[in-house]
Amino acid sequence: MDNIWIVAAIWMGLAFLASLISIRIGISVALVEILVGVIAGNFLGIYGTTQWIDFLAMLGSGVLTFLAGAEIDPASLRANLRASLTIGILSFLIPFLSVWLIAQHLFGWGLHQAQIAGIALSTTSVAVVYAVMIEKRLSETSLGKMILAACFITDFGTVLALGILFADFNVWMVVFVVILSIMLWFMPRWTKYLIGKLGSNKVSQPEVKFILLVLFFLGGLATTAKSEAVLPAYLIGLVVAGVFVRDKTLVDRMRTIAFTIFTPFYFIKAGLYVSLPVIWFSLGIIIVFLIAKIFTKVIGVYPFSRAFHMRKREASYTTLLMATGLTFGTISALFGLNNHIIDQKQYTILVTVVILSAIIPTLIAQRFFQPAFNTMTAWGRLYLIKRRKRPSRNLIIRRR
Repeated sequence: MDNIWIVAAIWMGLAFLASLISIRIGISVALVEILVGVIAGNFLGIYGTTQWIDFLAMLGSGVLTFLAGAEIDPASLRANLRASLTIGILSFLIPFLSVWLIAQHLFGWGLHQAQIAGIALSTTSVAVVYAVMIEKRLSETSLGKMILAACFITDFGTVLALGILFADFNVWMVVFVVILSIMLWFMPRWTKYLIGKLGSNKVSQPEVKFILLVLFFLGGLATTAKSEAVLPAYLIGLVVAGVFVRDKTLVDRMRTIAFTIFTPFYFIKAGLYVSLPVIWFSLGIIIVFLIAKIFTKVIGVYPFSRAFHMRKREASYTTLLMATGLTFGTISALFGLNNHIIDQKQYTILVTVVILSAIIPTLIAQRFFQPAFNTMTAWGRLYLIKRRKRPSRNLIIRRR
């Protein structure tokens, strides 16, 4: 269709419908937008995208990745560093290697195709986990903070793997790494200076424009260096997270911009390329990949959660939430499709597994393993013993 306004109205109508459904049934809007995209692509005759839709979708992945990094509280990450590093690294590494080997040697996928599969199915959905933490009031507890920090470590591994395995190491890569290092060092003080000097209540929103300027610039450098733009976005989000913790208004504005304008185009586009006939004929592969993702997450998370003195219920809850996938899984799969590493059939398989992994572990965790106690967790008690501090309300989970 040549009428750009009608095309925009159709896509925004799909986004509006997804929002209403999400509010009505209580499922993440990102997941609903993907499902709406699947329906639009298979039943409504919306088969392709335009250049401006691709641009907005690209911005959606970058800004969403930035916000995911900005949700990590640096103090919490430092406090839970040992447990978060151990669980987060193994939560990425074991599924990544296992799915890679299964895709390459069991299903005969090529090397780079199998690597994309390993990356896409090793992720943990920060969006899903964060939403659950907020809904169940666990985000301010030691357990919730440790899980969110472990999610960051896992997703950082996936973003790093995507950048390293598919990067073209050239002069531009050196330039990109040098400039990125400088930006990471100065971004917190620059952002803090802008907020302090100009305030955060200006109509022109200079601090938001500054962050978007940095994301666009580094994304452009990453693309020129044949890397992935989500890598600098995630790192920039992490280094300014401390500023965002103190200025919730800024992060709320960024989140509003992202979820209103950018991310609907990204997630609907992600669902648009999912073919239902391919799902039916590839059902066996999808089941194997889903079992492999969840089983390897259990191997990588549960024993070490227990080793860090979590009770069985806490450890099971943590394991299931770490087995979820959504944002970075679809970003990795769409990266592979856009760069002609995987075909549409393989993309459909991976995105279907990602969507199922966002739904099934979350429902099981909330239905059977939801923490419901009014005393300090075993892990929290050990944390205090080591530091000889009095209990704080952040380490208490109250019975709802």
